Amino acid sequence: MAIKRRATTFLALSITTALLVAGCGGGESDAPPESELFKNPVTLTWWHNASQDGPGKTYWEKVAKDFNTLHPTVTIEIEGIETNQLQRTRLPAALLSNDPPDIFQAWGGGEIREQVEADYLKDITGQVAAEVANIGSSAEIWAVNGKQYGLPFRMGIEGIWYNKDMFERAGITAPPATFDELNDAVTKLKAINVIPIAVGAGDKWPAAHWWYNFALRACSVDTLKKASLDLNFDDQCFVKAGEDLKAFIATEPFQRNFIATPGQNDPTSANGLLANGKAAMELMGDWNKGTLETVAEDEEALSKFIGWFPVPAIAGSAGDPKAALGGGDGFACAKNAPAECVEFLKYIVSPEVQKGYAETGTGLPVAKGAEAGVADPALKSILEATTGATYVQLWLDTAFGSTVGNAMNDAIVAIFAGNGTPQQVVDAMKSAARK
Repeated sequence: MAIKRRATTFLALSITTALLVAGCGGGESDAPPESELFKNPVTLTWWHNASQDGPGKTYWEKVAKDFNTLHPTVTIEIEGIETNQLQRTRLPAALLSNDPPDIFQAWGGGEIREQVEADYLKDITGQVAAEVANIGSSAEIWAVNGKQYGLPFRMGIEGIWYNKDMFERAGITAPPATFDELNDAVTKLKAINVIPIAVGAGDKWPAAHWWYNFALRACSVDTLKKASLDLNFDDQCFVKAGEDLKAFIATEPFQRNFIATPGQNDPTSANGLLANGKAAMELMGDWNKGTLETVAEDEEALSKFIGWFPVPAIAGSAGDPKAALGGGDGFACAKNAPAECVEFLKYIVSPEVQKGYAETGTGLPVAKGAEAGVADPALKSILEATTGATYVQLWLDTAFGSTVGNAMNDAIVAIFAGNGTPQQVVDAMKSAARK
């Protein structure tokens, strides 16, 4: 991501997600009088997904401490929660209760639209105009019906992280640019007794992202836009995505027992297999460098062998070969959170704090002025690929909303398990969309 992004790069993202027609909004956008801010003691509860010890978790602790130093009346209580548990279990339950966290991870797109329709979120439009202007069009993914309900702190496309040393040993002279070349790389890696690709199907979404990328190649941009707007999945390209995935799984590119392997945060996870030299590749987002470091037995070795390349194109497919799947992370404030919550959110996306976030290597920042923080070669590759993408499609489970997303992911994992079909994925999506 060239943090000073081209607006055209994310225009498709904005059309696909942020301008979705939504129902009622929650909260009022009127800013409180400045005289009332930071006058009385306030405790903010903050839920984020940096659950493992590492640079991300350490940095968020620093951000909270620094904000408290600037504003001693504000105490911030932090809880780091694993992404899948936070997104699918803890946060939905908390939002249904009378005591949700004040500020929490928000994934934008269809998911934030659902939260707005349920009246869970604070309308922060009037307070964050300057921040939105600095972030640019990607901020619209956290808007519904023209109103702002959250702000991103990270944005980038996903691709394939790989072990450069293993590629060299296998005689792979350049990162695969097409799926034919990827299949050839898999064959060469098997020949030197290396796991070609690690996948954490036990957490569902890492496996589902393979189907997402096949859909991105099989479907036209217009089809994906339409599907995100009206949840119509009649186009046969969605079935073809499953057929292409099934054919790819049949080449046996993944480790044994991949269906039970967790995705991240553990040495035995897919993430750990790549980090510790036991697998050559992993499909994952721009945040992966930070999570790899948390499970690596030798961080110095990891920094030397790790590389990244975009998801390969498929010859003759209907999709744009330079399109990419991507997204980001953001935060939102609960509807009844104190006004100081919005001030803390603004602080998180300020250029100086964003620059510090970029320096952790856990993801690419969104604020203009934070570019200098991106030093890692792999992250620079992602930054360049993001700005060079002709179209960036938001993660499909986020773009379609959690109801369709959960059903879709379950059906995709059934293909990985050998008891699902391409048509059943589409049937599950259609059934969920009718609910």
